[in-house]
Amino acid sequence: MKNKLYMQLIFIVSLVATLGSLYFSEIREYIPCEFCWYQRILMYPLVIISLIATIKDDYGARLYIRVMSIIGLLIGLYHYGLQKFDFLKDNLNACSDGSCAGVFINWFGFITIPFLSLTAFFIIIVLTFLIKKGNKNE
Repeated sequence: MKNKLYMQLIFIVSLVATLGSLYFSEIREYIPCEFCWYQRILMYPLVIISLIATIKDDYGARLYIRVMSIIGLLIGLYHYGLQKFDFLKDNLNACSDGSCAGVFINWFGFITIPFLSLTAFFIIIVLTFLIKKGNKNE
């Protein structure tokens, strides 16, 4: 029963992250940089995967979700570093226009869009480790 709850929480976290990214780009009209797109590419499918896994009670999907989330977390961590540490900005190769180091929001002096992304990926990773083996479809 707890596995279903954890998978539902993964669905909710990924859905909120997806809707948040769409809010920033479509309503607030912030143009996503290259690293934002990489994080979106990894987050958006998690909504569908976790929804299907919840409906079908397929907790083996946690492995796919975990791998995608770890990659997303690493990209988000680097992206956040680009915004907060000058020594990383000097070596910025991915975004030729420098937009990856741009800060659209800076709540409380440390919460930026990449910080929100890496927080969502971190929560999802933790939830995948809480899902136990040996249940239906595994």
